[in-house]
Amino acid sequence: MDKRKLGNSGLEVSAIGLGCMGMDHAYGQPADRKEMIKLIRKSVELGCNFFDTAVVYGESNEELLGEALAPVRDQVVIATKFGITGQEIVNDRPVNILNSKPQSIREQLVGSLNRLKVDSIDLYYQHRVDPDVEPETVAETMKKLMAEGKIKAWGLSNAPIDYMRRAHAVCPIAAIENQYSMMWREPEKELFDSCEELGIAFVAYSPLGNGFLSGKYTKDTKYEKGDFRSFMGRFKPEVMDHNQMLLEVIAKVAERKNATSAQVVLAWELAQKPFIIPIPGTTKLHRLEENLGGADIVLTIEELDSLNNALSKIDIDETHF
Repeated sequence: MDKRKLGNSGLEVSAIGLGCMGMDHAYGQPADRKEMIKLIRKSVELGCNFFDTAVVYGESNEELLGEALAPVRDQVVIATKFGITGQEIVNDRPVNILNSKPQSIREQLVGSLNRLKVDSIDLYYQHRVDPDVEPETVAETMKKLMAEGKIKAWGLSNAPIDYMRRAHAVCPIAAIENQYSMMWREPEKELFDSCEELGIAFVAYSPLGNGFLSGKYTKDTKYEKGDFRSFMGRFKPEVMDHNQMLLEVIAKVAERKNATSAQVVLAWELAQKPFIIPIPGTTKLHRLEENLGGADIVLTIEELDSLNNALSKIDIDETHF
């Protein structure tokens, strides 16, 4: 698989990575450990070398990744996160508990290093901005951790552009991780230009719109207990009906390319900017093979123009929460 650079960090990753959140968090019960180890190792065989986790997905998620990748540690790039130290339920919804104070970051890092069974974190994201800590303070902590060899590069997730610029000025950021897909194109407005200007990679989570863009879900789909999609706005029947035209456009292109809708969506995303790295998640081997196969689908300029033209004419309901 082709590689893409993580900013100016010197790290290179597969054009499509693997998001591991769904193996433990947000989409129902945790997946079988042995099966997930097989899936993670199979992804390496298929050319994927970029893996994304976080403490808030459950400490077992980092432990799973550490065990699965131990035999190939020198071949892979592991990203994990700090800044969310727990969650509390408010009005039946989980609310993050934030802490990015320097001492807390160091304590969080020790836990991640132990669970991942590594000496250094390849890419360490601030998962969410802590309103009580200035970006310069966080960046200075990252600079010290890099000097100590405890992390190789760092990044931000869902941070305001001004925050990103202030942090980057103190210690260069390798990657920004935000949501991006045909259903959620907010980063195109300003963030991509900033990434291009500063030499920062953009890691796209939910590139398949939490699975909606794969065309595998309908308004009649029943979700198991604990699956976030049961209350996400984009999976409400009326929103799914509204966005059906988008799925039809994707399916037509997929048919012509002898590909799946998911592969066309990922190929479209890779074609938008050379610094975009999608990280679709899955717990199923055949979906893994399908998703990683998206890197092999090359859309022509005419196909991209046709797809983007069709997208521009569709009034997409971007409701997602």
